[in-house]
Amino acid sequence: MNYYVGLSLASSSAMDSGVAVVDEDNNLILLDKLYKMNDIIYFFENFSSLKNSKICASVPYDKTMLDGKWRILGKPYLPVATNKNIPNRDNWTQRHSSRGAEYFKELTQRGICVNRFDIYITRQSLHLNSCYKDRSPADCKFLQQALKYEWGFDSLPSNMMPMSHMEAVLGAILAKEYQKNPEKIRTLYNFRGLDVIDINENLRVSSDVYNFEKELLEVGVK
Repeated sequence: MNYYVGLSLASSSAMDSGVAVVDEDNNLILLDKLYKMNDIIYFFENFSSLKNSKICASVPYDKTMLDGKWRILGKPYLPVATNKNIPNRDNWTQRHSSRGAEYFKELTQRGICVNRFDIYITRQSLHLNSCYKDRSPADCKFLQQALKYEWGFDSLPSNMMPMSHMEAVLGAILAKEYQKNPEKIRTLYNFRGLDVIDINENLRVSSDVYNFEKELLEVGVK
C-alpha cells in the first residue's frame, strides 16, 4: 500500500511544522507537530513505509526581515527585488526559505518521490481559500470543515485543529493526486532542484462552476 505524506514546513524552528500521513482510502494515519529540522529528518528516517510513500512538502516563506511593517506584509507578495529604487539590504526580498531543501533533494536521490507545494496557491486552486483573515480561528475552522465534508476526511475531529496539521493534509492531497492523476497536476516552477506542483482545477468542483466564472470574466472584459 502507498502512503501519502504532506509536510507543512515552517520557516523556522520557532513555529510548528505539521506532518500528515494519508493512506489510499483517505484515512489519516498520522497527524503530528515537528519543530526542529532534526526532528523532521528523524521522522522520515524512522518512518517504516518511507519507500512506499509519496511526499509533498511546502515551500516556506523566508521570514528574515529588517524593520518596518510594510516589509513584513509585502515580502511574500511583492516581487520588488528588481526595483532599483528599493535597496535589497540583507537580502530581505528573498521570498522563499531554503530550509530543508538539501535533505529533500537527498531523499529524491535515494529513490523517494518528493515534490514541493505553495500552501496559498494550492488553497486557491482547490477552492479552499476563505474570506476570513489568513490563519485566524475562523479561517482554520473553515478549512477543517471543507476538508472533512468536501474531501472525505471523516476522521477529522470536531474540535479545532492546528492550522499546520490541515496545511499538511493539503500536501497529502497533492501527493495522492500526483500519483493517481498525474495529468491533472501542473508544475509551477523549480525550487532548489525540486518541482513545485499544483493542481489544474478543483477535482471536487464541477466544470459548470469554472464555465460560470469564465463567463463572468468575459462579461467584465467587455
